[in-house]
Amino acid sequence: MFTTRPTLQGTFGMASSTHWLASSAATAVLEDGGNAFDAAVAGAFVLHVVEPHLNGPAGEVPALVAPAGGPVRVLCGQGVAPAAATAAHYRSLGLTLVPGTGPLAAAVPGAFDAWMLLLRDHGTKHLADVLQYAIHYADGGHPPVERLGETVAAVRDLFETEWTSSAELYLPGGELPRPGTLFRNPALAATWRRLLRESDAAGGDRTARIERAREVWRTGFIAEALAGQAALPTMDTSGERHPGTLTAADLAAWSASWEAPATHDWADWTVCKAGAWSQGPAFLQQLALLPADPADLPPYGSADYVHLLVENCKLAMADREAWYGDAAATPLADLLSPEYSAARRALVGPSASHEVRPGSPGGRTPRLAAHAAAVATGEGGFDALGLAGAGAGEPTVARHGTSGDTCHLDVVDRWGNMIAATPSGGWLHSNPVVPELGFPLGTRLQMTWLDEGLPNTLTPGRRPRTTLTPSLALRDGEPVMAFGTPGGDQQDQWQFHFFLAVALRAPVRGGLDLQGAIDAPNWHNDSFPGSFYPRGMKPGSLTVESRTDEETVAELRRRGHDVTVGDPWSEGRLCAVTRDPESGLLSAAANPRGMQGYATGR
Repeated sequence: MFTTRPTLQGTFGMASSTHWLASSAATAVLEDGGNAFDAAVAGAFVLHVVEPHLNGPAGEVPALVAPAGGPVRVLCGQGVAPAAATAAHYRSLGLTLVPGTGPLAAAVPGAFDAWMLLLRDHGTKHLADVLQYAIHYADGGHPPVERLGETVAAVRDLFETEWTSSAELYLPGGELPRPGTLFRNPALAATWRRLLRESDAAGGDRTARIERAREVWRTGFIAEALAGQAALPTMDTSGERHPGTLTAADLAAWSASWEAPATHDWADWTVCKAGAWSQGPAFLQQLALLPADPADLPPYGSADYVHLLVENCKLAMADREAWYGDAAATPLADLLSPEYSAARRALVGPSASHEVRPGSPGGRTPRLAAHAAAVATGEGGFDALGLAGAGAGEPTVARHGTSGDTCHLDVVDRWGNMIAATPSGGWLHSNPVVPELGFPLGTRLQMTWLDEGLPNTLTPGRRPRTTLTPSLALRDGEPVMAFGTPGGDQQDQWQFHFFLAVALRAPVRGGLDLQGAIDAPNWHNDSFPGSFYPRGMKPGSLTVESRTDEETVAELRRRGHDVTVGDPWSEGRLCAVTRDPESGLLSAAANPRGMQGYATGR
C-alpha cells in the first residue's frame, strides 16, 4: 500500500505531534537528557504557541501516562464547571444550550496545571528548561500554518467589532497571519517569563518551584487576569453579551489529578482510555462489540468491514449520549460486559441504521437530553438548524462560519516511558484574548446539557464530558503503543480504524507499518447528537475519503448509508509511537493530512 512517509524507527526516543515544531522541541528535550514526560511538557507548550487556533494554556488536556515499569495512569487536565455554573442559571438567561463561545462556556482551565503535575511527578527537568522553547517561538516568532490565518479571517468581523483584544494580537496592523512570515505573541512570552521569575523567587528545589508556578496560576496574577476577563460581558454564539461564571475562587479550588484508566481486552491487546467524563469508553465499547476472534472480522476495508464498524460506532455513541458524564455514575462495567455487548451486537443488521439507540445496561432506562432527542427524531439537526455540514470535528463557531480542532502529542523514550496526550480548548476563537496574558479562556462547558438529572448536566464542580480521548495500548501487559488524533466526535472513530489496521495487519514485534495504518483511507459518521454547539446530527451519514474503493462505496450506499465522498486526504489526524518491549525498538509516525503533523526521533 502507498505510504506518504517512512515509519521512523530507532532506539533513543520518538515524538509525534500535530505540528513539526512541537515534535522537534520534544526531541530536543530528549537529546538534552530529559525523559518522555519532560519532552511532552515542552512540546505541549510549543503547541499553545504554534497552534493557537487549536489549543491554549487555559484549555484542557487528558493524557495516558505509562512510566517505565509502573502502572498506566490517566492524567486528568479537564477542569470543572464553576460554582455558579448551574443549569438553572443558564436557563434563567433564556438559553436552551450553553453558548459555543464566550465566558459562559468557560470551565476552570485545566491544561496548565495538568502539565505541571506531570512535570512534578514524572519529569526530571526544571520548568525553565521545558518552557524555553515556547518562549522562544512566542517572542521571536514562528511561521504560521495556513489554517491559522484562515481561522482569523473567518472571525475577523467579530474580532474587530467585539473582541478587540484578539484583533490586537491576531490582526497586527490589520494584516492576517501569513505563511512565510513570522507571527509573534509577546504577551504570552512575557507571561511565562513572569511566571518563571515568581516561581524562582520562592527558592527551593525543582519540585518546590513547580509548586510555586501552580500557585501563581491558581491564585496569582494569572488567576486575577482570567477571572477579570470572565466577568466581562462578551458577545457569544447566542447573539448576546453575557458575563461568565468563572471566579478567582474557582481557579484557586481546582487542581489536576491522577486516575486509573478504563480498559478493555481484545485478542492479545489491552486498550487504556480515560473514564466516562471523556468519550474514551466509546472506543472500548466498539472493541467489545467486535468478534472475540479477529479472524472472524470481515476482510479489512471491505464494505462488510466498514458497515460493521460504522453500525457498532452508532451503538457506542448512542450509549455515550445516554450514559457518559461526570454528573452521575456511569455503569461502565455493564456497558462493557459480554452479556450487554452480545445484546447490542444483535442489533446490527444488513442495512444502515438511521436511529439513535441507547441501550439499557443493567436494566436501567436510558434518557437523552431534550435537544438530543429532538435532533435524533428529525426535529433538529444540522439541516434543520441551517448548518448543513457544520459540526464535523471540533468545535463549530456557527455565527462566524469557522471551525477549530485539537492537537495531539505522543512521546516514547529509551527507558520505556510513554505518553499520549490530546491538548485542546482555549483556542483563539473561543473567547477574547486576555490582553495581559496573550491567550483566551476555553469553552468546554458547551458540551454539557441544561436539562436536569442527566450524566452530562451542567453541574458545579463536575467535569463536562469531553471529546478528548488519547489512547494507550498494551500487549501481554506491556505498554507498546501511544496514539491519538484531533477531531471532536470523530476521535474515537479515526483512532479505532487506525488501531484495527495495526492490530489486524502486522504484529508490533514484527516492526509494524505505523505510517501505513495512518495513511490508510479513513471515514466517519455523524449519526448521533454532536458534542459541540449547535449539537446537531446527520442520521445515516457516512463520509469517506475519495481513495476508498468505488465498489465499496456503491455497496455501502446500497445498504442505506448516506455516503459523502470527501477529499482524498481529509479523514484523520493521527499520531502514534510504539516500543517493542523485547528489543527496545522504537517507532513513530504522523498524519500527512493538513501538511503540519510530523514525527521525529532517532
